[in-house]
Amino acid sequence: MTTLTTSRIAKKDRIIYWIFTSLFVLLDSVPAIWFNSELARQGMKDMGFPAYFGVELGIGKIIGGLLLILPMIPARFKEWAYVGFGISLISAGIANLVVKGPLFALAPLAGLVILTVSYVYFHRIRKDAAL
Repeated sequence: MTTLTTSRIAKKDRIIYWIFTSLFVLLDSVPAIWFNSELARQGMKDMGFPAYFGVELGIGKIIGGLLLILPMIPARFKEWAYVGFGISLISAGIANLVVKGPLFALAPLAGLVILTVSYVYFHRIRKDAAL
C-alpha cells in the first residue's frame, strides 16, 4: 500500500470516528444535562428506579461524554468511558425490554451500535497513529 493510500484510509477512519463519537455524545450525553427535569424524574419513577439513580446516571453520562469528545484525554480514560456507556446501554435495553416491551429496547440497542462503531474506529486511529 502506498503512503498516499494509507493516508487516505487514516483520514477516512478519523472522519468516521469523529462522526460516530459526536453523534453518540449528542444523543446520549448532551440530553443528560436535563437529568433533574420533571420528565427525567418521571421516567426513572416509571421504570421503578429510585430518584437518586437518575442524578447519578446523568452526571456519569456528562462526564463520560466529555471523556470521549475531548481529544486531550488519555486513551485509558476513554476506554473506561466506553465501558461505562456500554454497561449503561445494555442495562437500559434490558430494563426497557422487561418493563416496557421489545420495541422500547431498540433505542438503547441503536445507541450501542453507534458506540461500538466509535470504539472500533477509536482503536483504528490509535493503531494508525502508532505506525
